[in-house]
Amino acid sequence: MEFIDLPPMLQAAGSVRLPGSKSISNRVLLLAALAEGDTLVEALLDSDDTRVMRNAIVALGVEVAEEGEALRVSGCGGRFPKLRADIFVGNSGLSIRTLVPAIVACLSGGDDAAAEVRLSGVPRMHERPIGDLVDGLKQLGARVEWLGEPGYPPLALKPALLGAERVSVRGNVSSQFLTGLLQAAPLVAREKPLVIEVEGELISRPYVEITLNLMERFGVRVEREGWSRFTVPAGQRYTSPGRIAVEGDASTASYFLAAGALGGGPVRVVGAGRQSIQGDVKFADALAVMGAEITWGDDWIEARAPASGKLKAFDLDLNHIPDAAMTLSVAALFADGPSTLRNIGSWRVKETDRIAAMAAEPRKLGATVDEFPEALRVTPPAELRPAVIDTYDDHRVAMCFSLATLGGAYVRINDPKCVNKTFPEYFQTFAGITRPVPVLAIDGPSASGKGTVAARVAAALGFDHLDSGALYRIVALAALEKGVALDDEAALAGLAAALPARFEGDKVLLDGRDVSDAIRSEACSVGASRVAALPAVREALFWRQRAYRRGPGLVGEGRDMGSVIFPDAQVKIFLTASAEARADRRYKQLIDKGMPANMDDLLRDLRERDERDSRRAVAPLRKEDDAALLDTSDMTVGQAVDFVMAEAAALR
Repeated sequence: MEFIDLPPMLQAAGSVRLPGSKSISNRVLLLAALAEGDTLVEALLDSDDTRVMRNAIVALGVEVAEEGEALRVSGCGGRFPKLRADIFVGNSGLSIRTLVPAIVACLSGGDDAAAEVRLSGVPRMHERPIGDLVDGLKQLGARVEWLGEPGYPPLALKPALLGAERVSVRGNVSSQFLTGLLQAAPLVAREKPLVIEVEGELISRPYVEITLNLMERFGVRVEREGWSRFTVPAGQRYTSPGRIAVEGDASTASYFLAAGALGGGPVRVVGAGRQSIQGDVKFADALAVMGAEITWGDDWIEARAPASGKLKAFDLDLNHIPDAAMTLSVAALFADGPSTLRNIGSWRVKETDRIAAMAAEPRKLGATVDEFPEALRVTPPAELRPAVIDTYDDHRVAMCFSLATLGGAYVRINDPKCVNKTFPEYFQTFAGITRPVPVLAIDGPSASGKGTVAARVAAALGFDHLDSGALYRIVALAALEKGVALDDEAALAGLAAALPARFEGDKVLLDGRDVSDAIRSEACSVGASRVAALPAVREALFWRQRAYRRGPGLVGEGRDMGSVIFPDAQVKIFLTASAEARADRRYKQLIDKGMPANMDDLLRDLRERDERDSRRAVAPLRKEDDAALLDTSDMTVGQAVDFVMAEAAALR
């Protein structure tokens, strides 16, 4: 599986121009296709979901043409020219729920009795309910055939004369059902008004506001009584406004506004502000409840962390911002107590069961999450831990969990390309406003002096120090002390994952005990070589080593710091020396500690180890192309430190 590794971040600050709104883009594409005249659509979002809608209207006979960065849509005047088509909607719920009513209306009164339009999607789309919408259309006289399980796509639409003047639809599953009926209503209400009644509570009302606003831009007026009854007067038709610009995506804005609140800020999003027609701009109000400092402009919003530096827990009804609310479930990891997200039942029928997903994944980071049918309670951990996040082919899950890096956690996002659904450039944009915890990676062969140099450089920079080789020795020591066999891979991996080890200057501490000399024994040296060859141990120590990366920075030394553990290290050094110089240093070191040593044996051992390290299948010792080479054969420690400090000047 593809993945992207995101390092811990020190800060988030900057400005982001938002991509076009998916909600507006897809509505505009369909309305422009149904209108009379050509519409030039500017700032249209280019993503998987908008390509689905664009391909669909083309398959239905609508002409589209690119004009620079804009798209010209030649409207069909209320009836699609091609009504024999197979349309693939991917996992775009908005596309299928707005296309189906529009196609049904176009099939009514046509002269092709054999016309048929089939719609299908990815497997998850075939699990997303559309029965309530189809029930409403059947009240009008529509002919719809289920091609799989009744109530779910795929489905086939066939000609039928629509004659009813009233239709009702449930409002508590998806507001997109109402949006679909509203957008198709002018095509049905050619001679008599059409009344649409909403059964029960209407969720996600701000998205219906977007629909009504855009319908009016295209010349259609809707009368309404609260949120329960909508009337489309007869004889109206869609007419092109000539030119229309798509607002920046307010749902996408939530990730960057949250980054400003979690990472210090300020972070400004440009393209949506106080004049936006999108309800998700109210996400900023939820951040304000948490204590974030929010500033508004007509087409921008800015967020920064509270002056106290700590966000407050919350208990909020989030029915009005269901998509943006997902971001709050990650922001809750930074709060000063348990937070509750209420009235989010619609998450269950989105790209995945988002309530289940947003319960499972924060637990990997150490949070306690209580899951309810229509709510979540998130209790933050004392400290976030590294995690591998599964995304369930859901773009919003992937984008949300990038924010956990602002809490000091290393995060691996599986299947990162799922963000192509709405924001293909998300991770590059996120990287543009965040500053990762700096890493100076020093690699090199055994006894090259990298440990001494790394410790001194770390002290000079005020960074933490990681001696990766010592970790393998500590695993061997812990195994010997606990009587764990050195070929018991599972038990050794368990030890490796939970090592309470830290480094203070030249000292190596295991659970607070100084084991600097103990891990240099011959038994530990041999044991370290054996445990280092075990894949499960290497995997456990991979994440254990990454956990040392925390502010203000890290100097890591070993044999694969710059190649495997921290490939994004801002500074990489490959520190080496001749075998003879290294043997001499090791000899003097052992003698100074009163330990027996033989120069010939040491030299032979180093050469054999160099050969093993360079030929091993996993993480072989090698100089990376972007690493500076430092041969210390004829250098003092001070000279080597000076060289590394000069290379690290940009990290200060």
